Amino acid sequence: MNHKNDVEALDNFAEKYKQLTDEIGKVIVGQDDVIKKVLISIFSQGHCLLIGVPGLAKTLLVNTIAKTLGLQYSRIQFTPDLMPSDIIGTEILDETRNFRFIKGPVFANIILADEINRTPPKTQSALLEAMQERSVTAAGKTYDLDKPFFVLATQNPIEQEGTYPLPEAQLDRFMFNVILDYPTFTEEVAVVKNTTSGLDTKVNIVLDAKDIIFYQNLIRKIPVTDNVLEYAVDLASKTRPGTSQAHNWADEYINWGAGPRASQYLIIGAKCHAAFDGKYSPDIEDVNCIADSVLRHRIVRNFKAEAEAIKAEDIIEKLKS
Repeated sequence: MNHKNDVEALDNFAEKYKQLTDEIGKVIVGQDDVIKKVLISIFSQGHCLLIGVPGLAKTLLVNTIAKTLGLQYSRIQFTPDLMPSDIIGTEILDETRNFRFIKGPVFANIILADEINRTPPKTQSALLEAMQERSVTAAGKTYDLDKPFFVLATQNPIEQEGTYPLPEAQLDRFMFNVILDYPTFTEEVAVVKNTTSGLDTKVNIVLDAKDIIFYQNLIRKIPVTDNVLEYAVDLASKTRPGTSQAHNWADEYINWGAGPRASQYLIIGAKCHAAFDGKYSPDIEDVNCIADSVLRHRIVRNFKAEAEAIKAEDIIEKLKS
């Protein structure tokens, strides 16, 4: 990594990140942490689950990010009657009596899977398989998805009537689980001012698909010192109740802890977080900055934690100390 070109490319990457946030900030007011986490998951080749009540501009956020990255964007509204073929595509018989595959909305670079918990498991798993394999299979044929490929799925935390929560094994496919909060008073004033004035804000393209793939590969090459690597693995191990590594809070409040994928995401995410901040190698602070988003959906709390209103975030905070 001490290669002069790589160091220059990392400096350039930190600059591009600043340009990206400036462009996105023209349309999205506040939500800096959410924007940063979504961009980290894109450049880390991960996927992101966004949890927030309706009306917090989740669709606008993804659309704006797609525009600044010059990527093809597709939105899938998940409903109880959505079929797997509605996502991946279907074969039709054309005029020449031959079967032809019509590609579904999953064939784009950035997919917004809106309210993923509104659709039955069969359809959820069609998308999750595409996320994992980065390809889809229809009628025995495999079709590769375009690169880069990124899924941002949203869940509405309030209405749980008629929803199909994602099982833990499927939640594990998401690198990050990001909570979108209400804007502050000042931010909301700015939002209302911007959205009721009839002005159409244009955002500029900062990177293209080729640049993104280049930076995704660059992030992987960033070196990590052993103490940071061990800290990340130790943090994930502490969440596993009944093991020698387990923290006493894990034994007390957790049914099921984070698997090895969490350790991998803690490191790759920390690398990207460091690169955004202009550093050439991540430190423990970078791991801690993304730990909540990596671990919160990989920890299954037990009845005692629920009864005592101990949140996943409280447990993660305890494990960091």
